[in-house]
Order: sequence, then C-alpha cells, then structure tokens
Amino acid sequence: MFYGVLIRMLFRDAEKHHVPHIHADYQGNVAVFSIPEGTLLAGLLPPNKHKLVVAWIEIHHEDLLADWNLAVNGKKPFPIKGLDQ
Repeated sequence: MFYGVLIRMLFRDAEKHHVPHIHADYQGNVAVFSIPEGTLLAGLLPPNKHKLVVAWIEIHHEDLLADWNLAVNGKKPFPIKGLDQ
C-alpha cells in the first residue's frame, strides 16, 4: 500500500487477463495493470493515482515479475516497498 493505493497480486485470475498483472484499489476504484508493460487492462483510478501506480510498476518491474513467478509456482512472494517508504 502506498498513498492510499492498495496493491494486490491475484495470480489465479491469469486466464482472465492473460498476462502477469496487479490490481490497484483506491477508495473503491479498482484498476488492473499489466506488469510487463504497465498498461491499464481494466478498471479506472483517478489520474494522479494512475500515474503513481504506473511509476511504481516501472521502478519495481523486475521484483514484480519475480513475485509473479513465485506466486504461480505456489511459493510466497516477497513484499515490495511502496513509493512512500
């Protein structure tokens, strides 16, 4: 979580989005972002929160992909720091 945005990695719905992705939740608004490209796959966030999530994905791209691979292989992913830490 950073700046009020809760990030979740729901890897069991990979068939729905077909790529490694994260779900970002801010005050009831949920958006799904591709990890490889940082693009919006579904949903909507306020523009300032959208930019923060895209920047966070870019900064932590390798960590996010590593965590995705751990999760889909039944292993516990590592925590990733938010932008405000």
